[in-house]
Amino acid sequence: MHQPTSPHLHLGLDPDLRQALDDLADATGRPPEDLVRDAVGRYLDEEGALVRAAAERLAVEHADLLRRLGE
Repeated sequence: MHQPTSPHLHLGLDPDLRQALDDLADATGRPPEDLVRDAVGRYLDEEGALVRAAAERLAVEHADLLRRLGE
């Protein structure tokens, strides 16, 4: 598993995306870094839920095979 060497992550945003981020930060009075951190957190929550749901579905669909492999 990948181990980060630094708590910082540098993102290369295209100019339009960066402008949209700066505009939203200005409109909300929040730093752009906070908006990005919140967006990444939401994305990870949503994607994690999708992956867990798929894993659970596969476990149910293949429960007999998984049981036989465990014997």
